[in-house]
Amino acid sequence: MEIENQAAHAIVQPPMRKAKFAIGQVVKHRVYPFRGVIFDVDPVFANTEDWLASIPEEVRPRRDQPFYHLLAENAQTTYVAYVSEQNLLPDDTGKPVSHPQVPQFFKELKRGHYVSRDRALH
Repeated sequence: MEIENQAAHAIVQPPMRKAKFAIGQVVKHRVYPFRGVIFDVDPVFANTEDWLASIPEEVRPRRDQPFYHLLAENAQTTYVAYVSEQNLLPDDTGKPVSHPQVPQFFKELKRGHYVSRDRALH
């Protein structure tokens, strides 16, 4: 009986999807003119509700997909971006990303993919 009660109160988690893109991969946004290198991945949405609500509803991404942290660049500047998997495409230009933090995360660019720098975890 106790096991049945535990099962009845279990939290149902959405199934985890495998990330399509990898850390060190250079990607571009499907709609907006920016590109970047992935330095972290969240298996599902892990930003603030305010951030999500700031995106117009007609283009707001689903929560149940990987979200990627990018060292991003556009024609004017560099910045950190948080992008849903549905809005990314591979960037096959082979060009390096000019973000100033790239050397903190990566050693070099090899065949269009950055090699991660060994870093101590906190």
